[in-house]
Amino acid sequence: MAWHKEHKQQTKDKILMSAAKLFAHNGFEKISIDQVMQDAQLTRGAFYSHFKSKSDLYSQAIIKGAKAAQVRKPKNSNDSLINIAQYYLSQTHRDNTVEQPCPLAFLVSDISQQNKEVKNTYTKIFKGFVNQVNTHTDDQQKALQSAVLMIGGLAISRALNDKEFSNDLLSACQKAITEF
Repeated sequence: MAWHKEHKQQTKDKILMSAAKLFAHNGFEKISIDQVMQDAQLTRGAFYSHFKSKSDLYSQAIIKGAKAAQVRKPKNSNDSLINIAQYYLSQTHRDNTVEQPCPLAFLVSDISQQNKEVKNTYTKIFKGFVNQVNTHTDDQQKALQSAVLMIGGLAISRALNDKEFSNDLLSACQKAITEF
């Protein structure tokens, strides 16, 4: 008996959400297809009916992860650039290992090692992020600066092993965005 179209899409979504989370927290090289499928509670065979390769999965997982991260924001906050920056550049976003983080910051150092397909996907997501920021500024240069401060600030803060210094970095980036 064949699966319904919805079942196939639900299975693919489940794989993509598992992959997006695992890749964001561990990078491409440290995560295997078997680990993704185990996290999704599916067999390895299901992988091959949805993806051509691990790189194909990675590229699609970046998109899925970005969409999941985009809709997650603090309750009762307006959609201003200041509020977006405060959430994005927060200790909660940096330290959360359960929810889907933004792949732009969490995968920034991983992307340069990837193939053209993955780099094209990352570029598309980054441009979308800049466009989203630009809706709050109407100034392309400010949007680019704000996006880079958010992504770079979060990425560097995650790399530091001094929490107090890392927190200071997050605050400094927030302040820079609010003072534009």
